[in-house]
Amino acid sequence: MKGSTLAMNKNIVYAAFTLLVTVVMLSACNDKRSTGLEYARNMYDPIAYNQDQPNKNFANGATAQTPPANTDPVGFVKFEYANTKEGYEASAALVNPLALTEQNLLEGKHLFKVFCAPCHGEKGDGQGHIVKLDKGISGVPAYHGADAVSSRGGAMSTMPAGKIYHTIVYGLNAMGSHASQLTPTERWKVVMFVQELQKIK
Repeated sequence: MKGSTLAMNKNIVYAAFTLLVTVVMLSACNDKRSTGLEYARNMYDPIAYNQDQPNKNFANGATAQTPPANTDPVGFVKFEYANTKEGYEASAALVNPLALTEQNLLEGKHLFKVFCAPCHGEKGDGQGHIVKLDKGISGVPAYHGADAVSSRGGAMSTMPAGKIYHTIVYGLNAMGSHASQLTPTERWKVVMFVQELQKIK
């Protein structure tokens, strides 16, 4: 008697499971466009607006709003020197705040290789692979040598750290600004490495 009750209970469980599976399968087949049951839909449908999406919560209907006046983003370090000849000349007074360590030089070398060497060359000779591939590119300065001069005037081998930093922030001629690619600390590390390249005879 006990064995038949156990067998009967197993049959009920199997029948219930089979019925459940059948109902789920049939409910998924009703709508050809349906993907069936979805788990945690809110995990892949963003609740927040995309920045370029219209937004009825603001008077101008835009999601991306102009920041309030006189505010800076978190972590933003303002560069006080303007992108002018006067700002460039004044930036000569800047001193690299980082200590000259082997680690800073290594990191500066890596960043230079990634962001600067394609044009300026890994040795700072102005002969990066882009310059070699495109003979139409000219005027990429070397950082050392008697004939290495800045288009703003002065020898590249004696250019002060502040002027190098200013050029990284704003760019010059065909060189674009690298302010969005390099943090202020990374820029100073690149400056540190460039100053090592300036010493090459």
